[in-house]
Amino acid sequence: MLGTILIVLLVLILIGAIPTWPHSRSWGYMPSGVLGVVLIVVLVLLVLGRI
Repeated sequence: MLGTILIVLLVLILIGAIPTWPHSRSWGYMPSGVLGVVLIVVLVLLVLGRI
């Protein structure tokens, strides 16, 4: 249950971090890239049964 909630929150944050707003275009893809890596780590931990 906790893992599912965590994945949903991370996906929503990942979508929100995509630089589509005018003020965030200069950030590049760094925020969404970091959140993508965190999402992948959480998914791997879920598959391994650690969460």
